[in-house]
Amino acid sequence: MKLAKIIMSLSIMTLCIGCSKVEDEKTFTVGFDASYPPYGYMNEQGEYIGFDLELAQLVCDSLGYELIKQPIDWASKDMELNSGNIDCIWNGFSITPDRLDKYAWSEAYVDNLQVIVVPKNSSITELKDLEGKNVVVQAASAAYEALVSDELKDLTGSFADLSENPDYNTAFMNMDAGAADAIAIDIGVAVYQLASRDNEYRILEEHFQSEKYGIGFRVGDEALRDEIDAELMKLVEDGTYYELGEKYGIDINMLCLGK
Repeated sequence: MKLAKIIMSLSIMTLCIGCSKVEDEKTFTVGFDASYPPYGYMNEQGEYIGFDLELAQLVCDSLGYELIKQPIDWASKDMELNSGNIDCIWNGFSITPDRLDKYAWSEAYVDNLQVIVVPKNSSITELKDLEGKNVVVQAASAAYEALVSDELKDLTGSFADLSENPDYNTAFMNMDAGAADAIAIDIGVAVYQLASRDNEYRILEEHFQSEKYGIGFRVGDEALRDEIDAELMKLVEDGTYYELGEKYGIDINMLCLGK
């Protein structure tokens, strides 16, 4: 009887030790769009890489967190964050007026412009030339939010159609098929896409919105936000932040931390 109790006690102790070990593990789950190069995407080897994901990995390495890269449907990003499936949205996430109070924002770390991409042989050269044209944009993106805002209602109202696509690969496919005349897109993503598509397209010189990227945390998670921010500044100070920008083809003038 005593032996049985001892064995039972040891079993419980073992289970508790196991539970404690699990509780001590620190993870940091980043929600990102897996088709948003150069910030987050899948390479030919099937690995998730990108400027934002590499920054996140370095921050986690320094803090002792295990980084979990969680690809998400961009249109469902708020549900993923608020349900606790992810700890933050870190993937070319624009800080816009409508989003200011919805998230605990990090420091802005990239300057961004919203631009229009058209085929190289298109007659569209200015924003006014979009009148009567079919424009596509990624669903739930900052570009879409800008185009349906009151500030740009005259521009958007001149379009024949503004439609949302799940991602920019689909948007380019639609433009190639003639179903769209132009794509509204972030400048960094546009530059990457054009370089990877043999420069068959061009970016209009005139942009329709300027903004900044930040990391969006749940409201109430300011302590975690501050912890991540502090580590990001260390990467700025030692030059790693700029080296990664160069590695992923991001214009150094767009890197706004440390300015």
